[in-house]
Amino acid sequence: MCVCVCVCVFVCISPFLCSKAVWENMARMCVKTRQLDVARVCLGNMGNAGAAKALKEAETEPEPEARVAMLAIQLGMLEDADKLYKCCQRYDLLNTFYQASGQWQRALETAENHDRIHLRTTYYNYAKYLESMDDKTLAIAYYEKSDTHRVEVPRMLQDDPSSLEIYVNKMKDKNIYKWWAQYLESQSDMDSAMSFYERAQDYLSLVRVHCYMGNIQKASEIANDTGDRAASYHLARHYEGHDDIKQAVHFYTRAQAYNNAIRLCKETGLDDQLMNLALLSNAEDMMEAACYYEEKGTHMDRAVALYHKAGYVSKALEMAFATQQFSALQLIAEDLNEQSDPALLARCSDFFITHSQYDKAVELLIAAKKYHEALELCVTQSLTITEELAERMIVTDSKDLSQDAGNKSLFMMPSAMRALLKSGDTEKIIFFASVSRQKELFIMAANYLQSLDWRKNPEILKTIIGFYTKGKAPDLLAGFYEACAQVEIDEYQNYEKALDALTEAFKCLSKAKDSSTGPQEIRLADLKRRVTLVKKFVHARRLYTEDAGEAVRLCESLLEEPELDPAVRIGDAFGFLVEHHCQQGNFKEANCKMEELQRLLPSQNIRYYISQASLQSLQKEMGLSLDCSDRRPSVQEEDEVEEDLTVS
Repeated sequence: MCVCVCVCVFVCISPFLCSKAVWENMARMCVKTRQLDVARVCLGNMGNAGAAKALKEAETEPEPEARVAMLAIQLGMLEDADKLYKCCQRYDLLNTFYQASGQWQRALETAENHDRIHLRTTYYNYAKYLESMDDKTLAIAYYEKSDTHRVEVPRMLQDDPSSLEIYVNKMKDKNIYKWWAQYLESQSDMDSAMSFYERAQDYLSLVRVHCYMGNIQKASEIANDTGDRAASYHLARHYEGHDDIKQAVHFYTRAQAYNNAIRLCKETGLDDQLMNLALLSNAEDMMEAACYYEEKGTHMDRAVALYHKAGYVSKALEMAFATQQFSALQLIAEDLNEQSDPALLARCSDFFITHSQYDKAVELLIAAKKYHEALELCVTQSLTITEELAERMIVTDSKDLSQDAGNKSLFMMPSAMRALLKSGDTEKIIFFASVSRQKELFIMAANYLQSLDWRKNPEILKTIIGFYTKGKAPDLLAGFYEACAQVEIDEYQNYEKALDALTEAFKCLSKAKDSSTGPQEIRLADLKRRVTLVKKFVHARRLYTEDAGEAVRLCESLLEEPELDPAVRIGDAFGFLVEHHCQQGNFKEANCKMEELQRLLPSQNIRYYISQASLQSLQKEMGLSLDCSDRRPSVQEEDEVEEDLTVS
C-alpha cells in the first residue's frame, strides 16, 4: 500500500524528479512486499525491457513466490530468489537458477536430492560446461553419468585420436565400437574397421565391407552363421547383381524378403522353390504365385493349395472341381462356413455324400442352410444329432428367418420332426424337440409321445406335460390331463388322482387364449361340473370311515345327478353302496342295488365294480350262483399279482 502511494505521488507531482535509481529501489521494495503490479510500473520507468519480459513470462507459474523470484533475479537479488524458490519448493526452477548463475555444485546437489527428473540434463549441462573449461577428464565422467558419452565423448576427442582409441578400448561398448569402426573405415583402415565392426556385432557392415573387398565367401559365411536379416538382404542384392540367382534366392529367404525371392523364382522358372516361398510369405504373394501356376497350366494342385492358403476359398474350390483335385477338396471343406457360397457348399456336400462321408456332408448342408436335407441325411444314415448340431440347424436370426421362409428352404422344422417321427426314435425325437425351442415341435413331439405307453413310464408322462407347457398349448395340455384322469378312473378306480388331473386340466383350459369363446366356454363349464362330481365322490369315500351314513347319503345323491357318467362311473357309485350294505349285513338291500345296476348297465359285467369278498358274501347269504371268473380284479389284487410275477 505504501509503495503504491509513493508511486502515485511521484507520478502526479513530477515524473522528472524520479531517476532510474529511485525506480530500481522501489522495484527492490516490491520484491520484499511481493507487489508485482507495482514492480511492472517500476521496470517500465527504468526502461528495463528484458526484465519486464522475463517477469511477464514468469506469470505462467502457479506459485506467487516463483513469479517474485524471477523479479529478484532480474534485479540481482540472488539470495532472495534462492529463498523464494525454496519457499515454494520449485526445485526445478532453483536448479535452473543455480546453473545460470554458475553455482554448479548447488545445482548438482539440488538435482540429486530434489529434482531427479532433471538429473541427467544437469549432468549433461555440467559436462558441457567442463568441456568449455577444457577439463575433458571430468567432462567425460559427467557425459557418462548423463548417458550421452557414446556420442559426445567421441565428438569431444575426435581431434585426439590416440586418446579416443584408448577410450574406445576401455569402454567396451558396442555403439562406441561401431562409431570407431566407421571412423577407421573413413580413414581406409579396413582391417581395423572390420575388427571393431565384429566387436560391435554389426554384421551388416561386416558383410558390406567384405563384399566391397571381394571376400564374398567370407560374407556368405557371416550371413549364414549369424542369420542377420539385414546382412542377408545386402548379400542377396549383391548376388542378384552378379546374376547368381540361386544364392540370391537363398539369402532373400534368409532375410525373409520373400517377395523378392518369389520374383526371382517366377522370372527364372524355379517352380519348386516358388511353392515353398509362397507358403512362407503373405496372402498377396501366395495369390500371385497361385496365378502364376494357373497361367502356366501346370502344378494345378499347387495353385489350389495357394488360393486356399491365401483365403480365396471359392476360387480354390472352383479350381479343385475343375481339375478333379479331390484330396484338396477335403482340406478346403474344413474352412467352409455360413459365409461361403451356398452353391459351392452344395457341390461339396454332394461330393462327400458320393464318397460316403456323411458327417462332413451334414456339416456343409447346414452351412448352406439346407436344413431339411441335412436332417433327412441324418435320419437315413442313422447319424447322431448332437446338441451342437441341433443348435446350428435352428435359424435364430430374423433376417435369415425371413429369407428362408420366403424360399421355403428354412429347415422346415415341422417337416424335420415328421422325418424323425417316421423313424420312431423316441430318444432323438425328445432330444431334438428339447433343443429346438420351437412351439410347434414341442406339440408334435408331445402328440407322438401320447401314442406310447406313457401310463407305465412316468418320465414320458412328465415329458409330455413339459412339452405341452413349453409349446404353450394349454388346451392340448388340458386334454392330456383329462385323458390321465380317465385312465385313473377306468383302470385303477383312483378318483383321488383323477381329481388332481381334472383340476390341472381346468387350470390349463382357463389360461387358453380363446377360453371365452363359445366352444371353450362350454368345455370349461363341463370340466368344472366333472371336477365337482368327482370331488363329491372322493369326499364320500373319505368320509365313510367317520360317518358311513352321511357318506352313503352323498353317494345316493350323486346317483340322482343327470349324466353322472363318465365323471363318476355309475358302476363305481353302486359298487360303493353294495360294499356298504354287505359290510352292514344288509344283503337284501345289497342285492337290490346290484340288480338295479344290472338294469342300468345291461351290456356291462357289473361284477367289475364289486369286490370278490362282497360277491362271495352275497352268494353265501342269498344263495345266489354268481360267476366271478370274468370279474375285473381290484387294485390290490392287481398289485399282488404283479408282485408275484416280479418275485418269480
